[in-house]
Amino acid sequence: MNPLDLGVNFSPSFSVKFCNIDENVGEICDSKLCTATFMEQGKILVLKGGVNLQKHLHFYQWFHFAKQFLSFRPISKQVPVCGLLVSEPFLLRFESNKDLQNFSSLLPQSELIDDDELSYSTQNSSRKRKCLLNNEMNSEFNSRTEEGSAKQYFQFYGSLFQQQNMMQDYTRTATYQRAIHENYLDFRDKVILDVGAGSGILSFFAAQVGAKRVYAVEASSMADSCKSLVSANGLNDVIKVITGKIEEIELPESVDVIISEPMGYMLVNERMLESYLFARKFLKEGGRMFPTQANLQIALFSDEQVYLEQTARSSFWTQESFHGINLSSLKSAALEEVFRQPIVDTWHIGILMSTCISWNFNFENDEAKRLQRIEIPFEFNALRTGYIHGLATWFDVGFMGQTKTVYLSTAPTEPLTHWYQVRLLIKNPLFVTIGQLVTGKLLMLANDKQSYDLDLEIEVGDKRQQNKLDLKMPHFRYNGQPVSQPPPGNSTENPLEQLNQHLAIAVATAQQQQLNNGNNNLNFSPAYSTCLYTNSLTNSGGKDYSATTTSADILVQNGTLN
Repeated sequence: MNPLDLGVNFSPSFSVKFCNIDENVGEICDSKLCTATFMEQGKILVLKGGVNLQKHLHFYQWFHFAKQFLSFRPISKQVPVCGLLVSEPFLLRFESNKDLQNFSSLLPQSELIDDDELSYSTQNSSRKRKCLLNNEMNSEFNSRTEEGSAKQYFQFYGSLFQQQNMMQDYTRTATYQRAIHENYLDFRDKVILDVGAGSGILSFFAAQVGAKRVYAVEASSMADSCKSLVSANGLNDVIKVITGKIEEIELPESVDVIISEPMGYMLVNERMLESYLFARKFLKEGGRMFPTQANLQIALFSDEQVYLEQTARSSFWTQESFHGINLSSLKSAALEEVFRQPIVDTWHIGILMSTCISWNFNFENDEAKRLQRIEIPFEFNALRTGYIHGLATWFDVGFMGQTKTVYLSTAPTEPLTHWYQVRLLIKNPLFVTIGQLVTGKLLMLANDKQSYDLDLEIEVGDKRQQNKLDLKMPHFRYNGQPVSQPPPGNSTENPLEQLNQHLAIAVATAQQQQLNNGNNNLNFSPAYSTCLYTNSLTNSGGKDYSATTTSADILVQNGTLN
């Protein structure tokens, strides 16, 4: 294919193709962005060889058909192109939006058709919903998603082992099952839609409580595996697997409940929430969404260890003789790249330097445009004196059923999930004193990589730090072990007394359990219980315990045991 001859010299990066989608098209369905004229032939013209559009542009009207596409339709019935009389529209696809903009700037603006001038076809309803090709070209998903990102995304979720990773997240899977089971009245004899069904695990949960019918929609190759599981479990009459994106499929009926697991890191990564909201077009009035609401939590944190670790990650580029090569000219760029990465791991709540605030979203009522730009201003008073290293984030979702409300939380105080928690570092820590006011904001802008560009600002007095981060490219720091210990310097008590208190509680609990079981032959000698407190009797809050007082006696007097 020769480049278009517009009498303009384009840079080598400029690329335009004629779209050849003339094969296996079938009937083209009508949709919001399709004009009757454009689709009346049921196909798109395939032009071969060089085309000098400059000579024939006055025969065409043109408009932005979809992302990276321009559509040209003839004003009259026959237009001369390449020596041929053409009566069909054609489509140009560009390698980038920039190329499209450069190209369209050269076209006669008088022939540009505004969106509100497009005549939408409603005449032939028999053609509707018969072909997904046109839906794919114009779907909401494709309009917001870079092609390469989408391909990688669906390859990732088409893996059995990635599905296994999510299914083996016991907290996640068991919470979903309980939310559905506890609210079985919302599902029994109802029509359910499972968005991004994956293996179909949520569809199976709905079937377990008597769903009348479940539409399991999955766009990746995992749809085939889902069909296999449905068949193997004898549920072909209940679970209907539909291969495709929720933005591009149609259902034969409205649904009573929509279920999905659309959350990503920091709740919004992967932008699956928007697909979940799009599915509301199929929801009956008064229908339910599981999950129903979400909360993104943020708080200040201090963690010198993680800050030093991240700084050290770029030290490779400080070398002045790496195999005789000086790498140090890239050290600043390397450090910049490190700090652009959100950190995915888990941590002890002792690192928090403030209370938390929440950004809330209701899946049943809120508009999708709220997810395009998320701005969270904050004001905190420091809980202690020290250095602020950034923001810690986590999220929770709630399932609001007619019987019971169930929550799934990724908070550091809750059982660990495959979402972990996410932290956002600033490049230079800010010193703060206890009670001092800390202000700032977190700005999250959706991008076409199915993620978000983050802009973090934190101010303490006249000191201000700002950092830009890429949620698509996090650093996975988690080492596989849950964090149970507080950060260094968190203890203000004598370590031996802390140990003795811990052991005493264990002994007292065992003693109490035996007493409750009617066993008077206790296996814990008073001497053993007393020795645990030998070193703490002089620092017992002013209470005078005798040398023969057992740990259970002390705990009862302190109100620990009743």
